Amino acid sequence: MNATATATAAAVAAPAPLPAAGAAAPEARTVRAAGTATATVTASLALRTKLTPTAPVLRAATAALWRPDGLRERYVRYLTAMHRLVRASVPLLLRAAERCAAEPDDPAARRLAAYCLRHAEEERDHDAWLLDDLAAAGAGPAAVPHPIVAELAGAQYYRIEHEHPVALLGYIAVLEGNAPGPRLADRLAEVTGLPDGAFRTLREHAELDGGHLDDLYRVFDALAPSPARQTAVAVSALHTANLLTRLFLSLAEDNGGHP
Repeated sequence: MNATATATAAAVAAPAPLPAAGAAAPEARTVRAAGTATATVTASLALRTKLTPTAPVLRAATAALWRPDGLRERYVRYLTAMHRLVRASVPLLLRAAERCAAEPDDPAARRLAAYCLRHAEEERDHDAWLLDDLAAAGAGPAAVPHPIVAELAGAQYYRIEHEHPVALLGYIAVLEGNAPGPRLADRLAEVTGLPDGAFRTLREHAELDGGHLDDLYRVFDALAPSPARQTAVAVSALHTANLLTRLFLSLAEDNGGHP
């Protein structure tokens, strides 16, 4: 862990323990529809429900990105865009933890900071994986980030600084909720003819991101977020889903991947 992370960790040490996976959220609401059994609506369930309509649109954009014709070139464009996006992950998480540390009297901020620091370590060096993938594909990193990549990460810096760091959870939920499928790397390798070394990041994230998403939702529920904070997370998530769709559609085009 670098010096910034160490200093932040000391400021947020000993957060209140999280409930066990599957435990009811402290602020879960119970609702009853006429003639039906009660249902518990947690913060994470509410967020997943709000994101449900985005799934078909994102799937369509992903299908366009991975269509067979011209896939080798599009995959390299995808790697260059993802490298720039992933390299922003750890700095975003560390900045969110720093902002949480500035609220020492807020137990939820301490819990969120602990999660951000832990997840930063889980994400560390993943941008280096993408550089290795690019090298195996005979390519290198982009000279400048794709404009939509800059918007994706930049929007989170704004929300961390000017709204609340909890909004970052919406961004992470969308990125990890749309992780590559377990067989995608094999299919792309077959179609593109690229060496196996060009697909490490896809393979690793296909295994890791499901567990990371479960952890995020458990933390979100444990924060017992207020309605205002739930709204901040949902708006961040919906904005991210829209931008990610636009990014995939842009990369799927034949103009070099820029809008």
